[in-house]
Amino acid sequence: MDFSFLDIGPDDPIVILTGAGISRESGLDTFRDPDGIWARHDLEEVATPEGFARDPKLVHAFYNARRRGLLDPVIQPNAAHRALARLEREWPGGTMLVTQNIDDLHGRAGSRPVHMHGELLKARCGRCEVVTPCEGDLSPEDRCAACGQTGGMRPDVVWFGEMPMHLDRIYPALGECGLFLSIGTSGTVYPAAGFVQEASVAGRALAVELNLEPSVGATLFDHAFTGPATALVPAFVDALLARR
Repeated sequence: MDFSFLDIGPDDPIVILTGAGISRESGLDTFRDPDGIWARHDLEEVATPEGFARDPKLVHAFYNARRRGLLDPVIQPNAAHRALARLEREWPGGTMLVTQNIDDLHGRAGSRPVHMHGELLKARCGRCEVVTPCEGDLSPEDRCAACGQTGGMRPDVVWFGEMPMHLDRIYPALGECGLFLSIGTSGTVYPAAGFVQEASVAGRALAVELNLEPSVGATLFDHAFTGPATALVPAFVDALLARR
């Protein structure tokens, strides 16, 4: 792979966006592939505020199963997660790793990700909005440890129709970065799908996509490479760090 076009300076900040594709090689399902999560579940029933209001037990069952799957010892960070953690540690200009994923694999690899869609291993009280760690099952009968009320506990994830988290941090970083790197995303979910334009048009960034197959917005990037994340990402990070 030829990454000789990487002419950004070591003081240029980097923004990285990751999607479900980076965790696929760790054994987690993607969402929008033909055999992905939304092919097997009705997102209107399990991933919307309206669905939760209609049938909280069904929504809790869906996320409880995903939480148990994430905590299976076989699910571990892969080489792509570890390479990004290395980039975060070693890039002089600083990095912001923004993930659409609600898993904790970036954190386990050593990164400090900005979770724009929330975190599966946290729960939020809909009554008082207090967020707490959560590795067990949730149910409508659970009582909030902060306010003492029942019936309000939910996964701390962003459902369809809700505003993504931390946009007040993400957009300024996109406007200031020298490199925008998108990994394992479908390019169909906004606002994340528009980050490339924010960085390369409104900002000044070189935009690069690394994906198993071209995303919907692949033509918006300056360079796009296809292949497994565990091969592309470590090679890209090696090339980038070699230019420091």
